Amino acid sequence: MSSSRRSRSRQSSSGGSRNISEDQMADLVCKLHRLIPEIQSSRSNKVSASKVLQETCNYIRSLHQEIDDLSDRLAHLLASSDTDSAQAAIIRSLLM
Repeated sequence: MSSSRRSRSRQSSSGGSRNISEDQMADLVCKLHRLIPEIQSSRSNKVSASKVLQETCNYIRSLHQEIDDLSDRLAHLLASSDTDSAQAAIIRSLLM
């Protein structure tokens, strides 16, 4: 995880905390259950909350890794392309 991402995580998690009821927690876990691809592919609808949270963390880590990989590929592409090329101009316009 990059240092900027870690600092954003700390900032957002240190903000005002509020108590969440058991029903709200169950609802949130249910929503995560529907969102996480690894859990959706499992045959059983009965998955423990701890498994849902574990798979959610794994999925977020994989997304972070994918972002890092794509960022590296983009940086390499921009560094290797002619700075005045049409391709470089398109990439820069997409990043703005």
